[in-house]
Amino acid sequence: MTIDFLLLLLLLGAVVGVLSGLLGIGGGALLVPALTAVFMAMELPSNKVVHLALGTSMACIILTSLSSFWAHHRRGSVRWPIVGYMVPGILVGTFAATFIAAQIPSLYLAIFFAVFMSYVAMGLFINKPAKAGANVGSPATLTLVGSGIGAISALVSIGGGTLTVPYLSARNIPITQAIGTSAACGFPIALAGTLGYVINGLASNDMMYTTGFVYWPAVALIAVTSFFSAPVGVKLAHTLSVTVLKKLFAVFVVFISLNMIRTVIGSA
Repeated sequence: MTIDFLLLLLLLGAVVGVLSGLLGIGGGALLVPALTAVFMAMELPSNKVVHLALGTSMACIILTSLSSFWAHHRRGSVRWPIVGYMVPGILVGTFAATFIAAQIPSLYLAIFFAVFMSYVAMGLFINKPAKAGANVGSPATLTLVGSGIGAISALVSIGGGTLTVPYLSARNIPITQAIGTSAACGFPIALAGTLGYVINGLASNDMMYTTGFVYWPAVALIAVTSFFSAPVGVKLAHTLSVTVLKKLFAVFVVFISLNMIRTVIGSA
């Protein structure tokens, strides 16, 4: 790995950390297309770069989400009862979906990602009348929702914030609490997703410095800066207005959707 790639991955980690704290995402939505491009430039096997990006992204999210949700917890913005009900479903859904993702062509994953993210963004731009009180659903509902969020997150290697934040926000959870709770949910998603991508890649990938579909040098470099930059995003999340946060989140998911399609088509 050259010094250029080393510096690029450190910078990528810093950006991902801020986004993780600011929007409650693990950063995978940015990491996957970025890592795909980096791995292609490093001339890693072209038939493995997307799945390596997916697995490496999940591993990066472990430390980033840990830093992010702890910073949110210190500010009292994590709804732990909600997290507790969602985690069992998240673990099962995420782990199981990695076995599906390993078999699906990258282009179809990207199309699914783009369509779903566009739907999410549209919902955030529509101002719905406020409802009285927050109703996130029963424990069984939250577990089921968690399994769906985990499964979709594994398919596109995201920390779940692009799904969890809109879900909680639509049920009248204050946006800062939705972001903090989402950040806490991102940690089990990352753990289960990393384990799944490691297992699925063991038989087909014998590259140096990798375990399964996880490329460890990239994980280490990104984790160094993302861990320390995540609290910066948390501070911004508690400073900006609710309206600004929602619009910023919507613009972000549209951008990553289009970028994901462009990256995957370019690598086909």
